[in-house]
Amino acid sequence: MGDWSAWIGREERRTDTLDPALVARWLATLDRAAPADSTLPQGIHFCLCTPDAPTAALGADGHPARDESAASFMPPIPLPRRMWAASDIAFLAPLSVGAAIARTSRIVSVEQKEGRSGALGFVEVEHLTKADGTDAVREVQTLVYREASAPDAPLTPPEPSEDAFGTKAWDVVKTITPSSALLFRYSALTFNTHRIHYDAPYARDVERYRGLVVHGPLMATLLLDLAAQKYGDNALDRFAFRAQSPAIADEPLHLAMREADTGLELGSFAADGRQVLKASASLR
Repeated sequence: MGDWSAWIGREERRTDTLDPALVARWLATLDRAAPADSTLPQGIHFCLCTPDAPTAALGADGHPARDESAASFMPPIPLPRRMWAASDIAFLAPLSVGAAIARTSRIVSVEQKEGRSGALGFVEVEHLTKADGTDAVREVQTLVYREASAPDAPLTPPEPSEDAFGTKAWDVVKTITPSSALLFRYSALTFNTHRIHYDAPYARDVERYRGLVVHGPLMATLLLDLAAQKYGDNALDRFAFRAQSPAIADEPLHLAMREADTGLELGSFAADGRQVLKASASLR
């Protein structure tokens, strides 16, 4: 595919303010009450320092287009389908309303592999978010680029089977149905214009998904909220998640959590038990 080693170490810096209006929209999107103080629950960092490429600079999928120029933070790997595959997050300090936010992003690695579905490109990006000059969140994000889907490729994921998700193995289970309105609001919060989250014909006909795809970081935020309901806000010092399979809007989604020897195990599951997101966490 090419040599992208020149992108390793490339940095991008963005600033933001955790203003009350953003906080109010985030809480409304998640149906959460405002916290008792100015400290915010974990997960709102996904909505800070969002990409601001001009509309004319977006690619066919809605993401900022990539090229060989020095202005292109992400390498122009010639694979059109992009997926947020995983994140490993360290929560270093709570975020508070009104904080001045500065985020430095750095390309850690770029790899090319061959998978069962064809060529794959992996990009690891480290984000360090500071709030009022204090390190608040460190995240290593893994992005995957894949080949285009054939026009007649089977839709994914498959239709739900008659199996049912087993709740007995989990300490806490919450079932929701992510609506297209929820996806739209979360896309707006994160300024995410990836069309698989709001453009059903594109998701089906181009990327061959069975419906609108629920955002990975949205599911991660819902799992963080599940942990907060049991242990309190900002109780985690680490949270990691990995995508397993697409979750489709307007279908039941089970959020599950249990205690384990190594900390907390969390996951999101389709109605028939297909695992969508796998996560782990540790308490402070």
